[in-house]
Amino acid sequence: MKTPLRIVLFVVMILTASLVWSSVVSAQEEVATPEVTGATAEQPTVAQAAAATPSNFFIAEIIGTMILILLGDGVVANVVLGKTKGNGSGWIVITFGWAMAVFVGAYTVAAISGAHLNPAVTIGLAVTNQLSWGDVPLYIIAQFIGAFIGAVLVFVHYYPHFGETEDPGLKLAVFSTGPAIRNVGLNLVSEIVGTFMLIFGILMLANGNFSGLGPLPVALLVLGIGLSLGGSTGYAINPARDLGPRIAHFILPIPGKGNSDWGYSWIPVVGPIIGAVIAGVLYLALFAS
Repeated sequence: MKTPLRIVLFVVMILTASLVWSSVVSAQEEVATPEVTGATAEQPTVAQAAAATPSNFFIAEIIGTMILILLGDGVVANVVLGKTKGNGSGWIVITFGWAMAVFVGAYTVAAISGAHLNPAVTIGLAVTNQLSWGDVPLYIIAQFIGAFIGAVLVFVHYYPHFGETEDPGLKLAVFSTGPAIRNVGLNLVSEIVGTFMLIFGILMLANGNFSGLGPLPVALLVLGIGLSLGGSTGYAINPARDLGPRIAHFILPIPGKGNSDWGYSWIPVVGPIIGAVIAGVLYLALFAS
């Protein structure tokens, strides 16, 4: 069996296992949830339904994050891999592609899970008391699963082009970020600053009159971060976006790949978490009653 087909079957197995787990949890919830009467039972809101079924937001976060990475890592692959139609089209294309990835991924599942798609967002919402800390692990696990699956799909989609690319660094760049100038302290600061801007921006946008625009303001925020702050470390600003695909890079049989740069891998994880906490604490300090 050819390698890409084996990878596709592996992804299908992961999705099937997730769906089976979701079905089991849903069945348990139905048994445990008492009957509700009245208007709420007849016409529950989407938010009420999602809140009552953690399996819903678990699957939604997997799907949304998978779409985020499929389109986000996909645009990087199109720009940096050999003999693609978009080869060499540059940083502007990458930043716009990632912004659209955020928009599509978030729009797809926003009504079910709130479309966090990012452990930093989940942690920021928990810090500001807009999400129960008990829900945080489930969100984050789903995000990492979705990110891994999305990266595998990018690998399958662009499989012939990895063989046409000589530089192993470019192959890694499809999956995960890396610094333009390696400086541990300043690279960490860059990820903290970028993620702070993301989380604080999301929290402030939620207070504005942008409900009719859906996730578009957040997509534009990510575009702005990429254009203005992304040049130093590649603006991971999302632990799942970086570590999930990095694990995929490590596991997958990518032709001519190099190492997965594990020495740097903690920075796009720790930096965004710190940035999210700072953003949440500042938001509370400014707006908590």
